[in-house]
Amino acid sequence: MNQLSTRTSPDTPWRLASLALAMLLSSLGTSIANVALPTLAREFAASFQAVQWVVLAYLLAVTTALVVVGRLGDQFGRRRLMLAGIGVFVLGSALAAASGSLAWLMAARVVQGLGAAVMMALSMALVGDAVPKSQSGRAMGLLGTMSAVGTALGPSLGGGLVAAFGWPAIFLATAALGLVAFAFAARHLPADARTAAPASFDLPGAALLASALAAYALAMTLPHGTPGTLRLALLLLSLVLAGAFFAVEVRSPAPLLRFALFREPGIGAGFAMAALVNVVAMTTLVVGPFHLARALGLAPAAVGLVMTAGPAVAALLGVPAGRAVDRFGSRRVLRLGLASMAAGCVGFAALPFSLGVPAYVLPLVLTTAGFAIFQAANNTAVVTAVAPERRGLVSALLTLARNLGLVTGASAMGAVFLAATGAASLAAADAAAIAKGTHVAFAVGGLLVAIAFAMTLAPVRAAAAVQGERA
Repeated sequence: MNQLSTRTSPDTPWRLASLALAMLLSSLGTSIANVALPTLAREFAASFQAVQWVVLAYLLAVTTALVVVGRLGDQFGRRRLMLAGIGVFVLGSALAAASGSLAWLMAARVVQGLGAAVMMALSMALVGDAVPKSQSGRAMGLLGTMSAVGTALGPSLGGGLVAAFGWPAIFLATAALGLVAFAFAARHLPADARTAAPASFDLPGAALLASALAAYALAMTLPHGTPGTLRLALLLLSLVLAGAFFAVEVRSPAPLLRFALFREPGIGAGFAMAALVNVVAMTTLVVGPFHLARALGLAPAAVGLVMTAGPAVAALLGVPAGRAVDRFGSRRVLRLGLASMAAGCVGFAALPFSLGVPAYVLPLVLTTAGFAIFQAANNTAVVTAVAPERRGLVSALLTLARNLGLVTGASAMGAVFLAATGAASLAAADAAAIAKGTHVAFAVGGLLVAIAFAMTLAPVRAAAAVQGERA
């Protein structure tokens, strides 16, 4: 047994700081470039649809690589792959800062995204190696906090850097932070355990899965105005590739992914709940700006201020939620988080927009607080439920479920919102129509949270029947 699972090492705080910095860096890379898009459009004389690919290239690279890097970490060592991933992220950041064309910048963002995929996939997996099992909840809570901080900090930090030094500064800043993260990880992360020679890597399965995920993520992130036939074709392609991946895996002697994993108590449900909950989380980011600006008539600065309440609450509650998981168990805390999210969705769906900003902020606080609590509990429950040699893959799958929930929520809940307004376009919708769209979108979100809550009941009964566990 790994001593770190039962006893605190003097180096534990530094190990946890290394993982927290890696998580901060990967989430910062997601959000810091958005604010520079208008500047990039002007600098490269490109359309807004073209410069959007600076963001999409990073997102697609992360989504397609997660499972592959998680499996590689389990086979070849999570510490050494984490160091390689941070190095790739730094390289991508430096290439982005030196870009002389939009195409070069997008290619650099793909490199940066591949490095970020490693950090996202392995940060949670390394918790089991870096901290005692009794502290895994608070460690997961800290990682959730750092993810929220990175997401919230990106726009403001990026805006300040662009205004003061120009757009390359945002990538130079992430490169510098990446060097700090590399130094911390190299100094403090525990060495990889010696294992037998790894099995051969399932290259055909990896290629098929990455292609299927890329096709799906691309379909979900295509800009508005893209022909619907293209989106449908990409979705059909993703289904065909997913079917081919399944056929390859069931015949492979060393598959990338064993599907029996999803039948283990709490594992499959944990992935599904993560996807559903992140659809709802994305709804606050997609619908919120339109509701605040169009239904409530707030100025852009005020919209931004109100929107920061969500990440701020999530950041503040991450560590306390993790401590609650360590003390009361993940199951109870998981249900508390989902109950809070459900209450927030009911508030969004039921409170009249005539009540103004408070009628939006209160549900937002409930929803994001519940999201932070859920994340700490679900991440801990899923990642600590598997053997150490599978933590990289499981952490990657959990992060993949989160990302797929986010990209699906951006597309699907945006479509629900627009349809509920009854207008041909959001530009043509009045305040009442926008408010109606908000109510309907979050009513659907509340239904998704209710489904997730129902999933917490089945694993309890299954575990109790087999092991006599206490519900």
